[in-house]
Amino acid sequence: MTKEFIDILIIGAGPSGMVSAGYLEQHGVQVKVVEKQLFPRFSIGESLIPRCMDNFEEAGLLEVLKNAGFQKKFGARFIKDEKIGEFDFSQKFGKGWDWTWQVPRADFDNILATEVLSRGVDIAFETEVIAADFSNENPIITIQDKNRYKTQIEAKFVIDSSGFGRVLAGLLDLEKPSKLESHSSVFTHIEEINRPEGKEGELITFEILETEVWFWYIPFSNGKTSLGFVAPTNWFKKFDNGPEIAFAEMLSKLNHYKGRFDNYNVEFAPKQIKHIAKSVTSLYGVKFALTGNSAEFLDPVFSSGVSFATESGLKAAKLALKELNGEKVDWQTEYEDYMKQGIDVFSSYVKAWYNGDLQDIIFHHNPNPDFKEKICAVLAGYVWNLENPFVKKHQRILATVANYLKLENI
Repeated sequence: MTKEFIDILIIGAGPSGMVSAGYLEQHGVQVKVVEKQLFPRFSIGESLIPRCMDNFEEAGLLEVLKNAGFQKKFGARFIKDEKIGEFDFSQKFGKGWDWTWQVPRADFDNILATEVLSRGVDIAFETEVIAADFSNENPIITIQDKNRYKTQIEAKFVIDSSGFGRVLAGLLDLEKPSKLESHSSVFTHIEEINRPEGKEGELITFEILETEVWFWYIPFSNGKTSLGFVAPTNWFKKFDNGPEIAFAEMLSKLNHYKGRFDNYNVEFAPKQIKHIAKSVTSLYGVKFALTGNSAEFLDPVFSSGVSFATESGLKAAKLALKELNGEKVDWQTEYEDYMKQGIDVFSSYVKAWYNGDLQDIIFHHNPNPDFKEKICAVLAGYVWNLENPFVKKHQRILATVANYLKLENI
């Protein structure tokens, strides 16, 4: 077994890990990335929100993404029966990016990793973490490559960006149940040859079948389209005729999109992720931090996954660099409390979506422009802007507004 000595080890080469690596490389830090899979590889989380753009820019990754020609995303549309609620990111409260992308993650993540590799960062693909020892002055991480060759890495700090692999959460017994209700998702891709022109074939859309059951439509610039359903886990038990037949039966339940995808074959057998929401007892420990889905994952309804992944990846990298430079870091205040603020805001919106309050606001027959622009800022990912009352008062404001609108209709 060989041994390596580095400044910072990053577990995972997804967007969170690459933002960490990109930022640290710019500041002259010796970084090694360990990635269990070989890129390109499939991943879910295909719709971004504008806050991501700030993070990609600070990590020096924005320009290479701009050159990739991904489908631009200028907002989002929600449909329920004949009601439509549409959000334009350029009409949000406060400052921030007005657009982002819808991306096939295999291509997107590979572009990020290739760019980071080109800067001289060592990325060990098809290599997994099999042990972690934090009892010494520096963490000792044991990795194993595809040929089962083991290496011990002594690092001054570890950033776990392993996503749903949740490496340190598992090895260090940090898992805990999420406070959100249990939902699952089923999804696949099609090649949408006869895609409509304009908004109907470009804009991400969520069609609501029931209060807790919804469908996503995410078109990509390469002609592929992501289709998926999210619902309480038990809802999927109604469909037990094999994945492709079951998915076709689910599509038949749609209203707006009914029949549109009948003549397309799925690119792969529909995949299922059960019990989507994840949580941990702590986002950090002595000489390590958890970022992205390796820490918290809420729900795909507002596409917050990559935003929190890049936000936490950038924040963890900045604080780890400070620590390496001998500066005092208050990880509780500067990292956990900061990230929890944004997570708590989005959690309130997810809960309000599934209890119907947010849907009542979005689908109101006469939407209040002021309410809408402030909600739009949250949906764009600007959940740390306390000047926005829909951020600052997130725990109660949606229920208050929903009740006000109901009384208005009496």
